[in-house]
Amino acid sequence: MQAHYLLGIDGGGTQCRARLTDLHGNVLAEATGGPANVWSDYDAALIRVGALIDKVFLQAGLTPQALGETSLVAGLAGANVASVQARLASWQPACAALRVVSDVEIACAGAHGGEPGAVFITGTGSQGAAWDGTRFTLLGGWGFALSDQGSGAELGRRALRLALLAHEAVVEPSDFTHQLMAQFDHSPESMLLWTRTAVPADWARVVPQVFAAADAGDGHAQHLLSQTAADIGLMVRRLMTLSSGRVALMGGLAAPVHRWLAADIQASLATPQGDALSGALKLAGAHPAFSARADRVRAIN
Repeated sequence: MQAHYLLGIDGGGTQCRARLTDLHGNVLAEATGGPANVWSDYDAALIRVGALIDKVFLQAGLTPQALGETSLVAGLAGANVASVQARLASWQPACAALRVVSDVEIACAGAHGGEPGAVFITGTGSQGAAWDGTRFTLLGGWGFALSDQGSGAELGRRALRLALLAHEAVVEPSDFTHQLMAQFDHSPESMLLWTRTAVPADWARVVPQVFAAADAGDGHAQHLLSQTAADIGLMVRRLMTLSSGRVALMGGLAAPVHRWLAADIQASLATPQGDALSGALKLAGAHPAFSARADRVRAIN
């Protein structure tokens, strides 16, 4: 069936966004929802994506049947995992064309306008991708337990671990660590119980407090941000090698952490041309550089 509309979905660990356009790029509707990580919570992620699809068509004044005239590209956190990719093969919304990729791939397409380059997403989680015009090389993206260097979730976990150390007088406490422990009634057991159900987005919720404390001069918070910046630098330098130096930093942590990055990293970062949704729409519009058969590989040293 011929497509008359383009729909991009950007599903991250904290929120999911959708943008609907016509074939000329005119935005018809946009909507935002909750997290859509198909690795950490597959069913909930697709429910949220489905709800957003319904929402943008409603906002645009189109009937649900218009989905059948739509080319849809969904870039979802966790979709880089092979077992999840296999499971996603059964997700078949009634659209004219469908392509499901990872959120880092649509971010890379948006950052460089479809041209070769690389991107490092630093949000709730983190992942990198380099596009050479033929294939993507992915870096990281193995989840909070094993990967997510330079992410909000990892920063939050380090902050709460530090707060617990300060609570037990292993390290010097501060107003910052006191504030973090206050969220758990100054009870390590309450914190422990919370960790049983906490997802990456929960760990990342303390990130604004880390930045605020660092700006106020708290040494613990400043050290935490220096650690995160070093982790980001580690990943960006590898991506520079894979992409001849063209790397853009994207995601919710990209702007606030920028001034904490090493000077050479700051100087070498490229300014993104567009966001992840614009990248999804490029794919949905069958940008000639991106065929549905584009290869995806894992970086190896």
